[in-house]
Amino acid sequence: MGADRRVPPGPLPFDPAPPEDPMNAAPEPEILAAFEAAKGFMPVHEGLALYAAATEAGRLGLPLLEVGTYCGRSTVLLADAARRAGVTALTVDHHRGSEEQQPGWDYHDPSLVDPEVGRMDTLPAFRRTLHAAGLEDHVVALVGRSPQIAALWGTPLGLVFVDGGHTDEHAGADYEGWAPHVAEGGLLLIHDVFPQKLDEFTGQAPYRVYLRALESGRFTEVSATDTLRVLRRTGTAVPPRG
Repeated sequence: MGADRRVPPGPLPFDPAPPEDPMNAAPEPEILAAFEAAKGFMPVHEGLALYAAATEAGRLGLPLLEVGTYCGRSTVLLADAARRAGVTALTVDHHRGSEEQQPGWDYHDPSLVDPEVGRMDTLPAFRRTLHAAGLEDHVVALVGRSPQIAALWGTPLGLVFVDGGHTDEHAGADYEGWAPHVAEGGLLLIHDVFPQKLDEFTGQAPYRVYLRALESGRFTEVSATDTLRVLRRTGTAVPPRG
């Protein structure tokens, strides 16, 4: 018989590598390249913060949902984080463009107008974005208006990313419809939070939604990266002021 090669009990001769900190997670270069190639407005540093938050939330084993798909720029990061966690990414949009993307506004892109009907249609561009990133199998696209879909929803979510319309009506409805579905310990992300009004195009509706979330007692702030706020769902809610 040969010598017993089993490792004797006791401390290992080296320290195992610590588990990856999900809040420091980063996408692979090809995923980041797909994100940067897609039409959209989220800068890279905010996208990396979104990816890290989605990676952490994915550990809950629940779906990750965004409101406001546009052409799928942020969806690429959400979907890849969901793929790595073994969960599904969901994205909600009517694909007719938000207020500031209509003709005559600074964020209007004529190439996204459907010539057959004369209206914005970002759905084909979104599908091309997912195809290019190789992530079609990891995303469920919910095509319709956010309040209508939220009213039918009944599944807890590990993450909700609010990045839809920027009026008080639409941002408020997105928050009211989806924030209650964030599971305890899950994350609520709000994009385009501007505490000060900079110009006519940077409304403060997302900032007011952010304040509502904090005042509700349901959420505590985890991080802030430029205009992206990450909040965590906590325990029993405190009734909002007023």
